[in-house]
Amino acid sequence: MKDSPTVTKARRIPALLACAALFALPGTAGAQLFWQPPDLSTAPLTGTEPESGVNLPGATPAELDAGLLWSLRAALNVAALQCDFEPTLLTTSNYNAMLAQHRTELASSFKVLGDYFRRVHGAVPGQKQFDQYGTRVYSGYSTVGAQRSFCQVAGRVGRDAIFAPRGTLTQLARNNIGALRRGLVAHYDPIYGNPGYGFALSLPSLDKRCWKNEQLLPKCAENWASAAAK
Repeated sequence: MKDSPTVTKARRIPALLACAALFALPGTAGAQLFWQPPDLSTAPLTGTEPESGVNLPGATPAELDAGLLWSLRAALNVAALQCDFEPTLLTTSNYNAMLAQHRTELASSFKVLGDYFRRVHGAVPGQKQFDQYGTRVYSGYSTVGAQRSFCQVAGRVGRDAIFAPRGTLTQLARNNIGALRRGLVAHYDPIYGNPGYGFALSLPSLDKRCWKNEQLLPKCAENWASAAAK
């Protein structure tokens, strides 16, 4: 059964409106998983906050910084593995470039963290605790239901990391761990339903009287097209 001209026209309207909304948005970046990315930014973290996920009791400021930096590396490593469904985010190449650009600072943070666990737990138990800690940090960034929000943030942070001057990656971690962790919870486009953008989702009636052989009947299609065009 072929679509009627009215049904075909009705199906095109949402796509046209979506394209118009995309070009109307200010500052829309090339690598986007959202029409308008949600703002997940937080104040810089010190590593003592529960939401930082660092969890190093009794740590010195330098050890907390090392925890934040290692958390940043873990987040971008997970993103390199989980976010390649959207290659324009460049999560894999940016992660590899970050390792090369900031190898000295990353190696230093690894040593500081290892020294923390050996200081707190002893030499042999400390190494085991360190290994377990690393596993927890990495697994803490694995997400399925919030891939879009996490990958969007990770793509931005990875880009910022490769352009950060050497010796400043720890500050980047302080500024962005909060956003990366907030990205582990699913977020949605603020544009949907926002009257300021004049754009809202519009779905046809799901009343069974509007459908026949999985086709939207002309009368219902006309009503839907009229509503979508307003």
